[in-house]
Amino acid sequence: MVNDILRSAATQLTDSPEPLLDARVLLAHAAGVRDSALLFRDLTESEKKTFDGYIALRKKGVPVAYILKEKEFMGFSFYVDENTLIPRPDTECLVERVLERAAHAPRILDLCTGSGCIGISLALMISDSEVLLTDISGGALKAAALNIKQHRLESRVSAKRLDVLTEGFPTGFNIIVSNPPYIPTEAAKSLEVSRSEPFSALDGGADGLKFYREIIKKSAAALPADGVLALEIGFDQGESVKALALEYFRDAEVFRDYADNERVVICSFKDSAIKIGENV
Repeated sequence: MVNDILRSAATQLTDSPEPLLDARVLLAHAAGVRDSALLFRDLTESEKKTFDGYIALRKKGVPVAYILKEKEFMGFSFYVDENTLIPRPDTECLVERVLERAAHAPRILDLCTGSGCIGISLALMISDSEVLLTDISGGALKAAALNIKQHRLESRVSAKRLDVLTEGFPTGFNIIVSNPPYIPTEAAKSLEVSRSEPFSALDGGADGLKFYREIIKKSAAALPADGVLALEIGFDQGESVKALALEYFRDAEVFRDYADNERVVICSFKDSAIKIGENV
């Protein structure tokens, strides 16, 4: 019975790149079980009704993560909704690069935080860190606040509104991290993802660099001498962002992700190998 339900649902998801996978994930969630457990039981009427509702939303193009209101990132579960971008595995490279440079007790400022997955993951993995999540979107900040509470980090992580384009950055942080909007406006309009995820979180201006110009300049003014700025970038933006960074920082290094695409730029006033969060 379960296999018949899955096959039937998958045939309805004609626009999905992975219809059977989507159907399995949604069915497991509707049944409240792990995927493998579906093989050993039938669905109740209530579970079938919930699943049918999920499939109806997926047929309309609603991403699975928005239907389930959750997405895994760095091995942790995060609440997501239509006010936030859905976390991608590519962004884990940004977290990993920051972890390489963080020593004890770093104070971290996360700009354009969305769901808060970057800053919260860092807080979970650096037990003595303090993190401030910021975003211009009230909806995103509500999602971030839910994730702070979900991970019981209220004592070390907070969230507040900040417009990085028009406001100065708070001081007292030695790591600034950001995955800002970086897709050129016209290109963003044509992306499939722009149909379901917030366009404002994708649109990086005419050349895709609008946010980097402000973030780099203001971060250089806000960071101490041992501070580091870590940025996610588009697959072809390494040299452009590095050139912007070197107007304010002594060092800027481009790193690639596991698909060999340019993904992260690390900026510092000293050698890139320096660790931050300790006296130097």
